[in-house]
Amino acid sequence: MASPGRPRSFDKEKALDAALQVFWRKGYEGASMADLTSAMGIEKPSLYAAFGDKEQLFLQVLDHYQKGPAKMILAALQEPTARRAVERLLRESADAGSDPHTPRGCLYVQGALACSGESDCIRTELISRRAAGEAALRKRLQSAKKEGDLSKSADPAGLARYIMAVLHGMSVRSSAGASRKELRGIAETALRGLRPELSR
Repeated sequence: MASPGRPRSFDKEKALDAALQVFWRKGYEGASMADLTSAMGIEKPSLYAAFGDKEQLFLQVLDHYQKGPAKMILAALQEPTARRAVERLLRESADAGSDPHTPRGCLYVQGALACSGESDCIRTELISRRAAGEAALRKRLQSAKKEGDLSKSADPAGLARYIMAVLHGMSVRSSAGASRKELRGIAETALRGLRPELSR
């Protein structure tokens, strides 16, 4: 039994997993400290001591999400051809968006739901992280064009913007309850339009 006044020990990774679920379901402002401490199984003093305030906790959750559910994005970009990379990115996003074991949508999109002016720093951070994902995709497509893996007329920057817009749209549809079949259909429609540019 812990001595009086001594903070209760806990698994930090499991606590971040629990906080991730809360922020993912409720968004940044929708997640109350009571929601977080209850899900994480810790008291407020322990939360502040281990993670800082709510904003600092959310930033750590974003890093945790990037290493977990969102890691499939960078994995997809490692595919040997641009076509396979984009196919994997869109199809796996459709599957993830309809996974019954996780909240719907993308945290980078859902996290900003109903953010007021008081949370501009959070909105800015989420925009920055989405932009980083687009930049990584653009860089992959630029490399593909240099290697002859995209059509000569392809615009890597424009393609990256389009693909990210499709992914964000799928996230919104997912949060509204879209089925795997519907999300896969969106992915396949986008891929049919992209195939003339993806030459291999």
